[in-house]
Amino acid sequence: MKFRPLHDRVVVRRLEGEEKTPGGIIIPDTAKEKPMEGEIVAVGEGGRNEEGRLLPMSVKAGDRILFGKWSGTEVKIDGDELLIMKESDIMGIIEGVFKSKKKAA
Repeated sequence: MKFRPLHDRVVVRRLEGEEKTPGGIIIPDTAKEKPMEGEIVAVGEGGRNEEGRLLPMSVKAGDRILFGKWSGTEVKIDGDELLIMKESDIMGIIEGVFKSKKKAA
């Protein structure tokens, strides 16, 4: 099944969270926090301004994004757990790969 969101909504697939702590302790599923990072699967055509003109979306399918912890509505489409949210719930696009380098005190 194909799903296309309407207006300024996007469909997002959450990226998997960490399985282990930096110290090597395995985190059980019940204690994991839901990741706030995802990949956009589909985007709507965009919102409309007061004059009725179409405002294009700032994101596109394939972008890695950061969103709020409680953003979006969880749905299941063809067995995939996805989120549908408005573009305004997206905090930003993640470009490149980075890792936090925390040092033990």
